Amino acid sequence: MHIALDARFINSSTGTYVGRLLEYLQDVDKNNQYSVLVWGKDKNYWKPRNKNFSVVVADFNYYSFAEQIGFNKFLKQLSPDLVHFCMPQQPVFYSGKKITTIHDLTLLKTYNSDKNWFMYKFKQFVGYFVFKSVIRSSNKILTDSNYSNREIVAFSKKAMDKIYTIYLASEVEIGKLKPYKHTFKQYLLYVGSQSDYKNIRRLGDAHQELIKKRPNLGLILIGNKNDSALATEKYFNKKGYKNILFTGFLPNEQRDWLYTKAEAYVFPSLLEGFGLPALEAMGYGAPVVSSNTSCLPEVYGDSAHYFDPRDTKDMARAIEEVISNPKLRQELIKKGYKQQAKYSWERMAKQTHQAYMDVLKD
Repeated sequence: MHIALDARFINSSTGTYVGRLLEYLQDVDKNNQYSVLVWGKDKNYWKPRNKNFSVVVADFNYYSFAEQIGFNKFLKQLSPDLVHFCMPQQPVFYSGKKITTIHDLTLLKTYNSDKNWFMYKFKQFVGYFVFKSVIRSSNKILTDSNYSNREIVAFSKKAMDKIYTIYLASEVEIGKLKPYKHTFKQYLLYVGSQSDYKNIRRLGDAHQELIKKRPNLGLILIGNKNDSALATEKYFNKKGYKNILFTGFLPNEQRDWLYTKAEAYVFPSLLEGFGLPALEAMGYGAPVVSSNTSCLPEVYGDSAHYFDPRDTKDMARAIEEVISNPKLRQELIKKGYKQQAKYSWERMAKQTHQAYMDVLKD
């Protein structure tokens, strides 16, 4: 059988999912033929190690007329037996068998202040109908957590009998760490994008409360310096905030080294579909202090110390409790290792492959 996998976002901040899926699918399936669809700029980004996987350029941008018309025509010519769209963005009139991964409903439920308000709202308006159409026309829907599962079913009852939760995972590569130079004796860490719903400004506010008692405590924010990050940095500078470092993008070996040295990893997000970075932090021995919203308590269980993400004082309270209590900190580290180990990319790939086979049998 011929399976096409839409991996156009593989070289992005959310590309870990599709990258790990492809890596482990090659161990799971050595018989069916796979076409991995990427943008032209990424044609050499991922290289298959099995002959039944091949990279195919599909230069169609998300939310474009080219995606709706040209990509649809492209897929018909490619003629796969099944397409796995790893994001909801897809040609809505594609009529072949398909599986869609919907990680969460963030696009429909949030707004990023660094974006043009009219264009963002227009994208949400279009996205609403695209999501409805995708759910209705997909043979199966895959999502990352039971929380997202419930959210998607509430959004469209059409998803009820076709949606499956398949958890993501994280990997630890202790042997490949590289120190990152900074000036802090102690620091809190956050890794990821800095869109408004990630709640980084409140994290900065909480950090400034903490340094009143702990003047040497730093806050390190790792992530591409895009418009969102630059806007947050400008906000902190305008307020005169101290001890905050925006690193920009870091290679994994430096990012992971910072995990191992952090006093705590803080995840203040208002909305997540899975919350992968904090799980990665657990694997590197960082105690996690987390928002108590959306899927996060489901994914982290009792291995994180929680706070109300809309309450800056409560956030500061939870962080202070962890970094000032060695016993609590060690308990979180121990539980974090166990929690991280519960998840498996290999199992994720096997469950996804089973979904492929189920649809192809129908």
